Amino acid sequence: MPINSGIKGNGKKVAVIGSGFGGLATAIRLQSAGFQVEIFEKRDLPGGRAYVFREKGFTFDAGPTVITAPECLEELFEISGRQMKDYLTMVPVHPFYRLKWEDGYVFDYSNDEEALIGQIRQKSPEDVNGYQKFLAYSKEVYTKGYVDLAAKAFLRFSSMIRVAPDLIRLSAHRSVFSVVSKFIKDPHLRQGFSFHSLLVGGNPYSTSSIYTLIHFLERKGGVHFPLGGTGSLVQGLVRLFQDLGGKLHLNAEVAEIQTAEGKVTGIRTKSGIQSSVSAVVSNGDVLRTYSDLMRTNVVAQKKARSLENKDFSMSLFLIYFGTDKKYPGIAHHTVLFGPRYKELLADIFKNGKLPEDFSLYLHAPTVTDPKLAPEGCESFYVLAPVAHLGKMPMDWNEQAPIYAEKILKYLEEQYLPDLRKHIIVKKFFTPLDFESQLNSHVGAAFSLEPTLLQSAYFRVHNRDSKIGGLYFAGAGTHPGAGVPGVVNSAKATAELVIEDLS
Repeated sequence: MPINSGIKGNGKKVAVIGSGFGGLATAIRLQSAGFQVEIFEKRDLPGGRAYVFREKGFTFDAGPTVITAPECLEELFEISGRQMKDYLTMVPVHPFYRLKWEDGYVFDYSNDEEALIGQIRQKSPEDVNGYQKFLAYSKEVYTKGYVDLAAKAFLRFSSMIRVAPDLIRLSAHRSVFSVVSKFIKDPHLRQGFSFHSLLVGGNPYSTSSIYTLIHFLERKGGVHFPLGGTGSLVQGLVRLFQDLGGKLHLNAEVAEIQTAEGKVTGIRTKSGIQSSVSAVVSNGDVLRTYSDLMRTNVVAQKKARSLENKDFSMSLFLIYFGTDKKYPGIAHHTVLFGPRYKELLADIFKNGKLPEDFSLYLHAPTVTDPKLAPEGCESFYVLAPVAHLGKMPMDWNEQAPIYAEKILKYLEEQYLPDLRKHIIVKKFFTPLDFESQLNSHVGAAFSLEPTLLQSAYFRVHNRDSKIGGLYFAGAGTHPGAGVPGVVNSAKATAELVIEDLS
């Protein structure tokens, strides 16, 4: 039984829309607190962006593959007296990332202090001291921006004013790349220590320097991977939720969030399920929640129109592929930098132009878990950031095979010899799929772009201020995207629900 069952929630019903990490984490917290929680998931499997594709013995994690801050996941089990190790096995990944450039330079990025400093010294001796200062800065940002604020809702402007002195002192108005460049001079190292904001949908040249906290977060807690793939982490969370008495409905797309007299009263699915509830937590796209699920609510429609003017993150083009051979020397996570950096990011975030050159993330999970592919084979996905559909409308159904061929040819020429002749399974996921399958506005992969004026108080609030009983968890609300971000959003949101409904 949940340790708080019957104390806080008193059996009140809460509907959670979407079973991504944010939805699952919120549902677990509320079910543990004595609420009667049901998750409604549009697709045939739980996980949201952390979906799983399987074909011919290959397992492909569709989305998040970099698991950091495992303590925020462990806490989901501990609040009900359980342990994560009884539900799944998480293992450390070393190096965190292998960074590669076309000129042949390679940097293994990890929390091995001696090895990391040794590589910096070999590449640019004068940057050793600068890096150590950057690490100290990143630690302070981590303490102020993550430890103190990530799991706390920003519902009032006064809460923003209270943290303003720290934000000013930490140069939050400056970009990630600008702050990294203040400490580090070598061009390769500047790229290597600034790309992290892309992991949460932000342009290093415009994302607030607060997101440099990711560097210390990784250095402190490491980068991890669940055996069986990210899907096994999803399944572990689902099993925990169900062990607590929660209900998960698959193939149950919500058609409407019902309201009366200014507050949520229930939900209705497209398949006809009707449920009266005390609250709804949406783990879906924030704009689509207002615009599509609350079509008859005047307040919601006004909010949807205001969100249309926000800046949304880039989208992604992904190729999942399996090979009939192994590629020795490949790291689990590899970041491949192309000939351009600032210019490429401008094409993606500003110009809405499909680049002819590439900077890519290559995921090779069979390096850590060979069981994700048939014996002697390798499972991969490669990710290319691209502009969202609002900036770059195009027929991705037509463009996908053409663009994929260019990317695979590039990988073959630069990093994986004879790749195309060894591919035996291949699948694409495009911005159109983000829009249609994940209901993501303009196909944005990470919801709102994480700029300073779209963060904390300025992001969609964890609790709607005008529609009673409506809450949000996930990338679109505070604190933002990334697994730690959405899991912490769930903590902030669950605490509000518990406070409001107890």
